[in-house]
Amino acid sequence: AMAARLKRCVVRRRDGPEQHGVAASCLRELRDKACGVLAIDKAREPITLVLAEDGTIVDDEDYFLCLPANTKFVALAKDEKWSGKSLDSGTSWLSEAVDEVDSAAEKWKQLARQLKGDLSNIILMSEEDLQVLIDVPRSDLAEELAQSETQTRVLQDTLQQVLDRREEERQSRQLLELYLEALKTEDSVLSKVAEPQAAPRKEMDVVDTGTSSTGTPAKTALSDQILAALREKPAPELCLDSQDLELVLKEDRAALASALGWDKQKAGALQAACDQELSKRLQQVQTLHSLRSTSKGKKTLPWGDWPSSKRKK
Repeated sequence: AMAARLKRCVVRRRDGPEQHGVAASCLRELRDKACGVLAIDKAREPITLVLAEDGTIVDDEDYFLCLPANTKFVALAKDEKWSGKSLDSGTSWLSEAVDEVDSAAEKWKQLARQLKGDLSNIILMSEEDLQVLIDVPRSDLAEELAQSETQTRVLQDTLQQVLDRREEERQSRQLLELYLEALKTEDSVLSKVAEPQAAPRKEMDVVDTGTSSTGTPAKTALSDQILAALREKPAPELCLDSQDLELVLKEDRAALASALGWDKQKAGALQAACDQELSKRLQQVQTLHSLRSTSKGKKTLPWGDWPSSKRKK
């Protein structure tokens, strides 16, 4: 009869992970036993018993008798208050501890369950998550996914491809940023080349280079700086800006040869090299314009077109 009146209860401290099962016939007996099993100092009594589920203070005998067996209590010593961490029927501390200890080990299982539910979740995973699944032993991942090791190998290879593609896309974006940065400079050069040459630049000096084939003095509009570069540089077309190259091309071949002290054939070869370099620069500018137009008009897809059959629109 005595045993029939005893109520099974579970008690623990506010911040302690250890739980103790006790049997008590009344609330006073439960307090006494809780102080004993939880080693609460006498100086910190009397204790207050609250429900671990919501912090309800239990100080009424009739209410205690109405509680079901195995009710979980939190014992609060003097001056202690119930904390919201005691939610979830007093088991939140347990899940938090497990998360701290096993979060790294269990993360791949959570990711694997996401893939098991829908493979298109690959698209939403970070690069770190992809690497976690790639590094999981194949046999463990196959068991978690309920697949054969051959299927799991294909999956991990696919994950590696996605990871590689993201790295390639990152590098492509960086390259495009460099192109667009260079484009700002090239746009400025192109606008200068396109301007009508209404008059020679102020800094240009008129140089008397001798006599032309018609018997009149042959003159060049090229500055001393340009002429010095043409004479001294092994590849002067690479050292001049586009506007200077344009001036060299417009120069009379005989006047250019006379100003440089060269024959007409060598001066012609120089003009041809300048023409080729200027054409190359203009072609680069057009390519960069095309890249910029494409980058503005194209819808950016984070992972390209993969996987076309699984991806959700």
